[in-house]
Amino acid sequence: MRINIENLADVEHEIAHVFPSATNIVRRILDPLFAAVAYLALAFWVDDTITKQDEVFAFVAALIFFPSTPVGTSLRKYASAVLFSWIKVLACLFIFDLVGHFSAGFNMEVVKLWAMLVPVSIIAMHTLGAPLKRRLNLFAATQTAVVIGASEVGKHLAHRLQSKSIPGQSFVGYFDDRPATRSGAGDGELLGVIDTAPEFVKRERIDMVYVALPMASQPRIMKLLDGLRDTTATVKFVPDMFIADLIQAKVENAAGLPVIAICDTPFVGSYGLQKRCFDLLVCLLALPVIAPLMLLIAVLIRATSAGPAFFKQRRYGLNGEEIVVWKFRSMKVMEDGDAVYKQATQDDDRITAVGKILRKTSLDELPQLINVLMGSMSLVGPRPHAVAVNENYRKQISGYMVRHKVKPGITGLAQVNGYRGGDDLHSMSKRIEYDLIYLRSWHLWLDVTIVFRTALMLLKGDPKAF
Repeated sequence: MRINIENLADVEHEIAHVFPSATNIVRRILDPLFAAVAYLALAFWVDDTITKQDEVFAFVAALIFFPSTPVGTSLRKYASAVLFSWIKVLACLFIFDLVGHFSAGFNMEVVKLWAMLVPVSIIAMHTLGAPLKRRLNLFAATQTAVVIGASEVGKHLAHRLQSKSIPGQSFVGYFDDRPATRSGAGDGELLGVIDTAPEFVKRERIDMVYVALPMASQPRIMKLLDGLRDTTATVKFVPDMFIADLIQAKVENAAGLPVIAICDTPFVGSYGLQKRCFDLLVCLLALPVIAPLMLLIAVLIRATSAGPAFFKQRRYGLNGEEIVVWKFRSMKVMEDGDAVYKQATQDDDRITAVGKILRKTSLDELPQLINVLMGSMSLVGPRPHAVAVNENYRKQISGYMVRHKVKPGITGLAQVNGYRGGDDLHSMSKRIEYDLIYLRSWHLWLDVTIVFRTALMLLKGDPKAF
């Protein structure tokens, strides 16, 4: 399966991580600097002085907020990162106070003002910054840009240039060896064959050249680049690997070499910590409340049918490693699902009387909170399948095993979109489709939304739960 790159500006942004410019470095320190300066300004405004404690607090705030979330990140991811940093600062203040009565040395009114104003201000600056920049770019000189190669990715880039998604640049046309009827270039957009590009760029004083040729065209690319050295144009290369099916694609620095990640987990660094903290927080709040209910369910299962209260099954977890998933026993049988797995059906004679109620209300899944606490599962993620199911569908559905780049979840994006249960090829393909969307677009707010949508589904009743 192949998809087109959605925004070439994202590629330029990721490359900036490997070779950061002075501008990017300044951008990365703006949020930490604002957090620190805002606190000191509030302290001076309220007390007409700045204490040692104020200086320490400002330093800690800057340290935790650094580095700023990169420019170009979606608003939801940016807001999640800012709020998470804000929570960490307040947590540090609380710990300092427990250890050394830290709050005794400064005005708590300042802290309250800072806690209310700073995250809102930083998010507002990020939200308003892009539109303001676009407006300012209207008054700046526009750079002319040509695309060499009317490939699929080249046409997407041209579309972005024409729609002004890349500020300050205007699209002049393509260079391609194929006629317009074959390349798909619009009327008047084909400027000539590739070999004529350097002379055109030189003569017309083109500012920006995007090379969107396939990697297989290396000799041609080298010849082209040699010709463009005689111009003053900025030359940028758009590798065709970006039209692959990307999962958390990014450019990283590996011992000084740029390495392109095509398929990676979203839960690295602070994002992994955010997700784990969210899992633990919800579990620790929920378990004391539902523990009596779990005890009652266990007693009812033991009293009404032969066998243990709990049922465990081997499934694939993070990176395809086998994990043991816990559930309340709802059937008369104890299938491991290693070699053979039979999906439960409506009026399945294997399901016990209590089991019908548990499965209908999804209460049989409650023991998986223990899996979450132990770290083998997450609250939200692709649902874990029995080993036999995995071995069957990994051969039939492209990208099936990519879902194991993250921990399996008690609930997931597929489940809240109506794709719970069903072991036919269509149902499974749709579940995998939503699982991959989750991997591509994860942010903390998405997990929160899925948890709330799951709770609403349980209250209303899920017709696919049986």
